[in-house]
Amino acid sequence: MVLAVGWYLASPLFINRMVSEAFPIEIPSAAQMREMSADEMDAMEQQIMDAIPSADDMEAMPERARERIRKDVERFAAAMPDKHALEPMPGAPVLLASGEFRDADRFHKGSGLAKLYDIPAVGRVLRFEEFRATNGPDLHVLLAAAPLPTNRHDLGEYIDLGSLKGNVGDQNYEIPEDIDVARYGSVVIYCKPFHVVFATAPLTRATGG
Repeated sequence: MVLAVGWYLASPLFINRMVSEAFPIEIPSAAQMREMSADEMDAMEQQIMDAIPSADDMEAMPERARERIRKDVERFAAAMPDKHALEPMPGAPVLLASGEFRDADRFHKGSGLAKLYDIPAVGRVLRFEEFRATNGPDLHVLLAAAPLPTNRHDLGEYIDLGSLKGNVGDQNYEIPEDIDVARYGSVVIYCKPFHVVFATAPLTRATGG
């Protein structure tokens, strides 16, 4: 009897409890998404973003469940239409640094140029030209200390410049005045919910920049 009670109390320390939950929203197929209007797509994207567990909840999940949710959401993002951004270059710029985007892996891809400018009467601006990246959930633009980070542990110190405006097209991001841009070695397209690097552009300082 004593042994049975002892095993009942102690067994949870030795027995794994595996959980692998499906994503809480049914994700439409690529064919179904092609039939949706722009407003319907925006609503679906927002619904899926709202259903993604918080960062703390994600960390607490078993790796298997977290990976399953990540794959479901990335499947949706890959089937979404590209988001285009096309912004003109403001002012008379002085180039400080530049770099070319590289793929993070075989699935998360990026291409085009990242250019860091100092513009009179405007300030420092990060500009993307001929840019294209794999679409994804809640992508952000980071200035990272590391020259070529491939995951969140490689980022080092970083500054979040906000949400990616579009996964295709020329676009601009203002850099706060108090940021010392010389401390940062790369531009990173980063998925915040799943802590995944999508693309990286190592920065090379311009002569005199």
